[in-house]
Amino acid sequence: MSEQIAFLGLGSLGTPIAGNLLKDGHTLTVWNRTSGKAQALLDQGAREASSALEAVTPGGVVVSVLADDAAVEEVLSDEVLARLGEGSLHISMSTISASTARRLAERHEAHGVKYLAAPIFARPDAVSSRIGNLCVSGSAAAKERGEPILRPLVKGYFDFGEDAGAANVVKLAGNFMIAATIEMAAEAFTLGEKQGVPRQAMYDLFSQTLFAAPIFQNYGRMVAQHTYEPVGFRLPLGLKDINLTLQTAAEGQVPMPLASLLRDRLLSAIAKGRSDLDWTGFALGASDDAGL
Repeated sequence: MSEQIAFLGLGSLGTPIAGNLLKDGHTLTVWNRTSGKAQALLDQGAREASSALEAVTPGGVVVSVLADDAAVEEVLSDEVLARLGEGSLHISMSTISASTARRLAERHEAHGVKYLAAPIFARPDAVSSRIGNLCVSGSAAAKERGEPILRPLVKGYFDFGEDAGAANVVKLAGNFMIAATIEMAAEAFTLGEKQGVPRQAMYDLFSQTLFAAPIFQNYGRMVAQHTYEPVGFRLPLGLKDINLTLQTAAEGQVPMPLASLLRDRLLSAIAKGRSDLDWTGFALGASDDAGL
């Protein structure tokens, strides 16, 4: 069943998600906070709105892929929610804090809007190929309408219950684990390099044996080769996610010493002028420390 969808946020993930929704037969009205990013989607049949308010339709579906908590709360204003009204659905695919997701769900409910958290694990190429994995949480009614839209977009679809914040806890935990893998690879390959063992040779062994998993194979290759461009996920956004992880941990009184180390690695990378690299670029910190 095709839907009339307002798609808000045309960044590196939003654009390929929107493109796949168009291929699935949905009608899209797109909007982005900075102009000039919609042309490829317009060429595929999308319509562009001049504001989020103009993009949404009463009783319709909204899909948002926005940069951070503040952006989601600003864009999905009470004015926008009031226009959506009863019977509408907002699918939030942004990586935000669990507390923000819960607060958004309450605001949505006050306007009769269903809220579905649906953050995705995928880099842009994986989104385009529909091999990402999706975490969802929200009411049964929100999932009933949202699932037919979302399932065709991904390889894996995982339901974490009715708590609107649950899917975002899982997304933050996953991004923390990815960052920890990057740090692990950076330290291990730097150890080998300092002893005369080629980084690539170590990667070839570990990616086929002890760590034969997609995350290590993909990110480990970037770290082994010091290949941090093209950018799939900007380094400052990685810092945002690790800060959200630590915020969530503090709220639940959960010590995460490794997350604190990762935050400092990311901060250091930004201080050294590496903000335009992929977030994997914080791995250079291990080389810096070793004098390489």
